[in-house]
Amino acid sequence: MDRSRSALFLIVLSTTILSRANAQSTIQLPEPAKSAAPVSLPRLQPAAAPIPADAAHISKQTRLEIIRDFETQVVYARTAFPMGAKGLKLKDGTTEPNGTDLQQALALWGPAIKPGDPAQISWVQIRPDHIHFEINGGPIHHKKWYQHIEVSGTGGAPVPVGPNQSAQNPHGSYLDVYFDKYVPEMSAQQLRDLLIPVLDFNARSKEEAYLDTVPPKVKQAIQEHHVLVGMDSEMVLHAKGKPPSKVRERDGETDYEEWIYGTPPADVDFVRIVNDEVVRVETMKVGGQKILRTEREIILEHPDRDTEAKKDGDGRPPNAPTMRRPGEDSEDVPKQPGDAPAGTPLPPPSMPTPPGNPGPGELMASR
Repeated sequence: MDRSRSALFLIVLSTTILSRANAQSTIQLPEPAKSAAPVSLPRLQPAAAPIPADAAHISKQTRLEIIRDFETQVVYARTAFPMGAKGLKLKDGTTEPNGTDLQQALALWGPAIKPGDPAQISWVQIRPDHIHFEINGGPIHHKKWYQHIEVSGTGGAPVPVGPNQSAQNPHGSYLDVYFDKYVPEMSAQQLRDLLIPVLDFNARSKEEAYLDTVPPKVKQAIQEHHVLVGMDSEMVLHAKGKPPSKVRERDGETDYEEWIYGTPPADVDFVRIVNDEVVRVETMKVGGQKILRTEREIILEHPDRDTEAKKDGDGRPPNAPTMRRPGEDSEDVPKQPGDAPAGTPLPPPSMPTPPGNPGPGELMASR
């Protein structure tokens, strides 16, 4: 009797376990969710509301918050800062110098900071009508406390104790953000929005910051590691990196550099650069096919070159010195030796008479 009960109990228990296992194995899956509309990711730093025109003067507390928020912050440059004691001025979204003036300053002094370069805001000073930002230490080295100490002996000139360093800082510059009458009350994000034409606070890398400063066609080519005829050398470096080898040659009267990318049996690109501009791209394919591109695919503005090309018909700059009086025509101006037509005899130059020696006129008068 006991054996039969225990056998029956085992049968019932095994049946229960099998039924539960089957129930768990046939779990009903939920219906697939409907495709939702794509959601745009928010910016890292959303834009703030614009500063009201009737905003009050900036408060002392806001001054401290802006200085504490911006000093020692690392950003990326969206424009070039010229080397020298003059920085950039920003007002109403427009920077000065710009265009031709900026290109001339860069050609004369060189860039302290290039577009896409990381930069550090080293000092912030809030003045009555503008905010002064020093970038990478500013254009002038600030002296340490020990560099102000001088030692002088009896009857001797004072000698500075600290090391004698140049006051210029070639790696630093500054930015002045001007307002209409006074610096208004604002938040840190509102100030960041004002600095967008010059500084990038949202970029996560140097490459990302640089791509925002080039035209869309150039940006796509750089992302695809493709070189276009008309690019400058900086764009080629971002697109292909540093060339493994360079060749400097001369074609007639033109000097050029050939940047070579790749080695056989892979594809090899020969990028020819003249005056910092790509004028020819030659690609040798693995199968022996040769692809040559010489027509300009993009046009970049070069205000400094355009200014030099704008001259009068006689080859002189527009503001060249002249012997013409106000209101006088060019025909009435005395001709210079270089302006005389070919075959016209020129008057002999007047030779100064040495002191003490009488001239021919004086000899005739004395007789």
